[in-house]
Amino acid sequence: MKPHILLVEDNPDHVALIQRAFEQSAVQITATSSLHEARQLLATQSFDLIICDLYMPDGRSDELLTITDTDVPLPVVLMTGHGDEQTAVAALKAGALDYVVKTPATLLELPRIAERALRERRLFIERQQALQALQRSERLFRAMIERSSDAVLIVDRHGFVRYASPSTRHLLGYQVEGFLSQPVASFPFIHPADRERVKNIFFDLVQRSGASTITEFRALHAGGGWRWIEATASNWLDDPAVEGVIVNYRDVTERKLMELRLQHGILHDALTGLPNRLLLSDRLDQAIKRSQRHPNYHFAVLFLDLDHFKFINDSFGHPVGDRFLVAVATRLYRCLRAIDTCARLGGDEFVVLLDDIASVEQAVSVAERILQQLDRPVEVDGHLLHSSASIGIVFGSPEYSEPAEVLRDADIAMYRAKAAGKSRYVVFQPVMREAAQARLGLENDLRRAVTLREFVVYYQPIVNIHSGTLIGFEALVRWQHPVRGLLTPAAFLDVAEEIGLGDAIGWQVMELVCRQLAEWRQTLLANDLSIHVNLSARQFMLPDLYSRLVQLLEQYHLPPRSIKLELTESTLMEYNQEAAAVLASLRNYGIQIVIDDFGVGYSSLSYLIKLPIDQIKIDRNFIIQLNQDRHSEAIVSAIINLARGLHLAVVAEGLETAEQLERMRVAGCDYGQGYLLGYPLSAEEASRLLQQVLQ
Repeated sequence: MKPHILLVEDNPDHVALIQRAFEQSAVQITATSSLHEARQLLATQSFDLIICDLYMPDGRSDELLTITDTDVPLPVVLMTGHGDEQTAVAALKAGALDYVVKTPATLLELPRIAERALRERRLFIERQQALQALQRSERLFRAMIERSSDAVLIVDRHGFVRYASPSTRHLLGYQVEGFLSQPVASFPFIHPADRERVKNIFFDLVQRSGASTITEFRALHAGGGWRWIEATASNWLDDPAVEGVIVNYRDVTERKLMELRLQHGILHDALTGLPNRLLLSDRLDQAIKRSQRHPNYHFAVLFLDLDHFKFINDSFGHPVGDRFLVAVATRLYRCLRAIDTCARLGGDEFVVLLDDIASVEQAVSVAERILQQLDRPVEVDGHLLHSSASIGIVFGSPEYSEPAEVLRDADIAMYRAKAAGKSRYVVFQPVMREAAQARLGLENDLRRAVTLREFVVYYQPIVNIHSGTLIGFEALVRWQHPVRGLLTPAAFLDVAEEIGLGDAIGWQVMELVCRQLAEWRQTLLANDLSIHVNLSARQFMLPDLYSRLVQLLEQYHLPPRSIKLELTESTLMEYNQEAAAVLASLRNYGIQIVIDDFGVGYSSLSYLIKLPIDQIKIDRNFIIQLNQDRHSEAIVSAIINLARGLHLAVVAEGLETAEQLERMRVAGCDYGQGYLLGYPLSAEEASRLLQQVLQ
């Protein structure tokens, strides 16, 4: 757009000369011959420059210097034909850009003067626009700062506050004036535990031009209470416009509390609020490393497992069990010092880390105190609940390198305590680890043995003690271990039951017996032969016991009477009601039921009448003591008389001497088994015996 010049001149010759001078210039000229008309044009049009004669018929043109009220005044170039220097100087002082004494030569110079004037006006406008933009930016920045929920500080290189935004009062409750000229690193409202760290961060930042850092610290609100503050500090010391460190800070208390709650949830047990395995492992790891650095530092770990807690859960339900665990956790916590850690690993397992103790005796003292506390009943929902704990103790040493190693050994000692009778403690000894490793090896071997079917059956003869006739065998499991050779049940069966392999072994034995019995019936015509097979309590209560037994008997074409199932007296007493239904279905099918180890530990004999039983086997301990204890002879006689009255056959176990055999024969016992009558035989040996008997 062309610059627009207003020419105020009443001399037509001068107007024509000026217009010719501007013919080569890219400008637009509007000419007027009076001040009155000039005022009207200025009121209705926009101009970039005024060139005017100082003296006009209707007045002096210097009054045009103040006619505009815009932020950018129009530049005015005055022309005079009278050479009145004083008047021209006065006009310049009043604001005129330049003046020209009118001669043909000077008038021709007007385009150059106008170009300079227009250029200066453009520069002036640009400066004005820049200044206005800066002012708008400052107003916007100030509005944002003053209305922001964040607060801003500007701090000099020595740490003194030069500026504090109004949000300071909203954020921390303090007046802005109280911040000014104070060293930020020593503000009294910064938490003492954070003050030195904040100071170090600030003075480190001052040394790094243009650097930024973010930190968190606690600050005391003017109204009381600590708030978490997140601060972002940027080093603008080398910027002339700032010359300071700009600190933006905000209140992040809610977020921090949420983080702390999440962190607490990750590291603590949800039920009891105690540290969990993760936090315990971290603290135990620190204790191990400290013991390696400081020879005089010792720690101990107590591994606790509640005795009979399963009974509480099963009897009263899990909500009651949970509240019982909370009560236990409270009692454990009361037994410890502030520096100790009590953690819950899960279920009814707790671990105590005793920090910085002098001796294993001190750990034992804590264990005894815990046992005393847990010996007292706990009242939950009106129920008085009793429990105790088995405790394994490990006295820490620099030999440990991992928390898992300490917990492993404490767990081993705890199981020793539980096996020794519960409600006691055992201090770990290295020999226990060897035993535990051997136990683990046995467990692994048993799992392999079940998979590879390494179990075999030995057959111990059962004889009619009046006629000497072989009437059957008792099936006894053996393990043909690939390294250790042939193992008896005492070496592995209890462990197999504990790890849940008893059922699998029992069914393998049952199938081997059915297969062998079918072979004897086919090859030796041993149709009247029966075999006693032991059932564990767990196997007896399997829901598919009946169907699997029937399937096996049908698979090998065996009559039900060829199998006699032996169950211990304790199994029948534990599952009295359930046992009656299971036994009834088996008995109705034709399988006979034998009570093994009869007479041990129970005084109630009413179940002999209620349950469908065919035989009882007198426990071998009574037979062994026949020569030593007259009470044993009386008990044996009573058992035989009771069985005779109930029409039950009686088998005497453990017959080892002729005298024992004769006494049992005189007492009226029907059958017997033991080393006197025959050792357990392999399948091949039993087959040869049957060939001899059946010839």
